[in-house]
Amino acid sequence: MGKTTRALVAVVLVLLAVGIVVLASVSAVKGSATFDDPHYFLKRQVAWLALAIIAGALAARFDYHWWQKSVLPLAGFAILLLVLVIIPGIGTIVGGGRRWLRLGPLSLQPSELAKFVSIVVLSVWMSKVGRRAAYFKEGLLFPIAILGLFCGLMMLEPDFGTTILTGSVGMAIMFAGGTRISHLVTTGMLGLSAFMLAVMRDPVRLGRILAFIMPEKYPATAYHLAQSKLAFIRGGLSGVGLGNSIQKQFYLPEAHTDFILAIVGEELGFIVTLLVVALFLSILICGMFVSIKALDPFGRLLAFGITFMLCLQAAINIGVVTGCLPTKGLPLPFISYGGSSLVVSVASLGVLLNIAHHTALGSTHQHNRLIKDRGHRF
Repeated sequence: MGKTTRALVAVVLVLLAVGIVVLASVSAVKGSATFDDPHYFLKRQVAWLALAIIAGALAARFDYHWWQKSVLPLAGFAILLLVLVIIPGIGTIVGGGRRWLRLGPLSLQPSELAKFVSIVVLSVWMSKVGRRAAYFKEGLLFPIAILGLFCGLMMLEPDFGTTILTGSVGMAIMFAGGTRISHLVTTGMLGLSAFMLAVMRDPVRLGRILAFIMPEKYPATAYHLAQSKLAFIRGGLSGVGLGNSIQKQFYLPEAHTDFILAIVGEELGFIVTLLVVALFLSILICGMFVSIKALDPFGRLLAFGITFMLCLQAAINIGVVTGCLPTKGLPLPFISYGGSSLVVSVASLGVLLNIAHHTALGSTHQHNRLIKDRGHRF
C-alpha cells in the first residue's frame, strides 16, 4: 500500500469516526422522540457503515477496468431505478420529493448510485473518443445527451442538489477529457438558464433562493440557516462539549443529516470543523495525484470524477451550513446520516484505491522490466 493509498484510507477513517461519534450525540434526541429509542439512527448508521466497508473493500480489490466493460448494463440499471422512483406508488415521497425506493426495511436513493454511474459512463466515453473530444459531436453532443438524461430524471424527482452536483461533475470530466472550453461554456450557460427556470417554477426552491438573498424578509424559510449559524457561534473555538448541543433539541431541523457539520461546530468547535475541511482537502490532493498517475485515460478520468464528486459535494454542504450557499439538501460525505450516500461514497473511494493500486503495480512492473533490460545489455 503506497503513501497516497494509506493517506486516503486514514483520512476517510477519521471522517467516518467523526460522523459516528457526532451522530451518536445529535440523533439521540430525535430517536427518543420519534421512535422511543435514542440509538435508533445510530444503530441503522452502524449497519449501513458495515455494508459500506464491505462494498469499499470489494471495490478496492475489484479491477476498475470491469466498470468500463460493464458500462451499458450498469447505465441501464441506474436509469431504470431513476425511472422507477418517479412512478407514483413505487417511489416514496420524503420532504416533498419522490427520491426513495423502499425494499422491505431498507430505503434506497437511486440518485446516489446514478451519480457514480454517470461518472463511469462519461469516463468511458471521453477516454474512448480521445482526441476527437475536440469535435462537436464526439466531445459535446453525445456526452451532454448522456449527462442530460441522468440530470433530467433527477430533476423529475425533484432533486435539485444532486442534479447540479452531477451536472457539474459531468462537465468537469468532459473538460478533463478534452471537450472545448467554448463548447462547455455555452452549454453550461444554457443548462444553468434551464435550471434557474425550473427553480423559479418551484415555490419551495425559489423560496430558499430568496431567503438566502434576503433572510430578513423570509425569516421562516431562512430558519435552517439562522439556526446553523447560531450553532457555529455558540461553539466558538473549542465547542461546548460532546453531547451538550442546544441546537439538536429540535432547534435545527435535519441536524443529523444535511446540517450535521453545524453540530460538529457547536459541540467540538471551530478547530475540529477546520480539521474536517482539511481532511476533505486531503482527499482532493490525494485523489488528483491518483488521477495524474493513473496508467490509462479511463483510470485518469474515473479517478478525477470520483475525487471531484466527493469534494464538490462536501464543498456544497459546507457552503450551505455556513451560509455561503442556498440550502441544497446534500449530505456531507462520510459524516451525515444516510445509508445510500454512505455506501456509494465508501465504494467510490474503494474504486479510487483500486486505481492507485494498479498504478503502483504498473510502476513496479515497469521498473523491473527496465532493470532486466539493462541486465541484458551488459
